[in-house]
Amino acid sequence: MTTAETRPVRNPRSVISYSEQAAALPPGLLPRNPGMPLDLGWVRDARVNRSAVERRAATIPTRRSIKTAWQAGWLLRAITLIDLTTLQGDDTPGRVRRLCAKARQPVRADLLESLGMQDVGMRVAAVCVYHAFVRTAVEALQGSGIPVAAVSAGFPAGLTPFKTRLAEIEASVADGAEEIDIVITRAHVLTGNWQALYDEVRAFRETCGAVHLKAILGTGELATLKDVSRASLVAMMAGADFIKTSTGKESVNAVLPVGIVMVRAIREYRERTGHCVGFKPAGGIRKAKESLDWLAMMKEELGDRWLRPDLFRFGASTLLTDIERQLEHYITGRYSAAHRHPLA
Repeated sequence: MTTAETRPVRNPRSVISYSEQAAALPPGLLPRNPGMPLDLGWVRDARVNRSAVERRAATIPTRRSIKTAWQAGWLLRAITLIDLTTLQGDDTPGRVRRLCAKARQPVRADLLESLGMQDVGMRVAAVCVYHAFVRTAVEALQGSGIPVAAVSAGFPAGLTPFKTRLAEIEASVADGAEEIDIVITRAHVLTGNWQALYDEVRAFRETCGAVHLKAILGTGELATLKDVSRASLVAMMAGADFIKTSTGKESVNAVLPVGIVMVRAIREYRERTGHCVGFKPAGGIRKAKESLDWLAMMKEELGDRWLRPDLFRFGASTLLTDIERQLEHYITGRYSAAHRHPLA
């Protein structure tokens, strides 16, 4: 009789084949979103049926039951989509270096070996830090191919002077950040000043240069789902490479109804312009089951192409720990303590 520790993985071929599909195409394969002139007619015509969106969101966790090897495969894919993040007031260079070490090897070696995945080079999509730690993270990740994302432009409120916000982006790029997560001025959305929002994001995009721009909408502080849709369209028109739900500091962060509205704006933008824009839910996604719900939503709303790191990310800090625990449960049949999967 086999013990829990030595029990063979059930149908490992399914895990491997499904995870192989998670390999992203080289970033250069998809052209960046160049943006377009602001189309106020399109923005003002945006409509959202809130009750329909909420009904749709309620069905996502119940429509699919992903179990055994398929669940393990989806969770391995989720790991490759994580922007591993630390944005705390007590961050230190040592914590950032430990986070980068986890980014290089996000799953314990014994678990990967049990899954037959020890040779695939499993890694997260990026490491996200404050500007002060960009250089530390770049040095710690040297040679790994993992980009550093910096939160800039007055994160999280976005209310510092505009020149200061631009200077912070320039400094992060100079220190080696390959992605910039900016935060918009929510007042522009709340007052319907779409031209000001467009000009702001466009200036951020130009300051980023060749570095990718993720526009954080702070959806928990926007008034309506219609505002979320309009802000998404304006950010994409201004050239954002990704639109992102939240800073993680709002009272309400990434929730499925908001995600549906944003990805449908992405779909509409793609249909009208031919340009692909990525999506990043951030804040509050802590459980492996929640990551599966978001992956299901992306697959159903935008298709498999949006299940790769160049078009989809999770902004998360504790999600990885729960995914590791679920993978260990799949292998051994037992849940392990969180301290067996240290993050930083």
